[in-house]
Amino acid sequence: MHFKSIFGAFILILLFIPLTLITTQADYQSGVNAYRAGDFKTAYKEFLAEAQQGNAKAQYNLGIMHHNGKGVPKDYRISADWFEKAANQELALAQHSLGTMYRKGQGVPQDYGEAIKWFRKAAEQGDHGGQTNLGFMYRYGLGVPQDYGEAIKWYRKAAKQGYALAQTNLGLMYQNGEGVSQDYGEAVKW
Repeated sequence: MHFKSIFGAFILILLFIPLTLITTQADYQSGVNAYRAGDFKTAYKEFLAEAQQGNAKAQYNLGIMHHNGKGVPKDYRISADWFEKAANQELALAQHSLGTMYRKGQGVPQDYGEAIKWFRKAAEQGDHGGQTNLGFMYRYGLGVPQDYGEAIKWYRKAAKQGYALAQTNLGLMYQNGEGVSQDYGEAVKW
């Protein structure tokens, strides 16, 4: 008798889990659709519900909304808080965004060491923005000793993904002979 009730409860749980996942994905997608339609109030409501349940993408989107003042007052501190929640769940876009906020001192104290930490986490996941920003930090010696070789390494990784800003910076390093022999052919290539 006890076995049947445990088995029955187990089956109910198994049936409920997929329904919860479908609802969660649908609510997040509703937020995305509302945002794209310019209905920021609905987007915020949907993202907030998902973010409070730990959805990293929803947390990131709330950070973007607060950063840009879309449907909510622009508030860099709140933006940074949401980015950090998502970044701690290994969402590369959030790590890159949080690194940028530390580099600029937006909503958090300016801290190049923290910026480097978050850019590196994003860069190591293949995020072209994190790679480009990490290259920038090495190129100009912000939070790390200036190292053109490291700058070129990270710019090249992002440039190979087709990221125009990294391509431009890599081309400029070849044009100026920063960390490489001056090479106008390579500069034009990038």
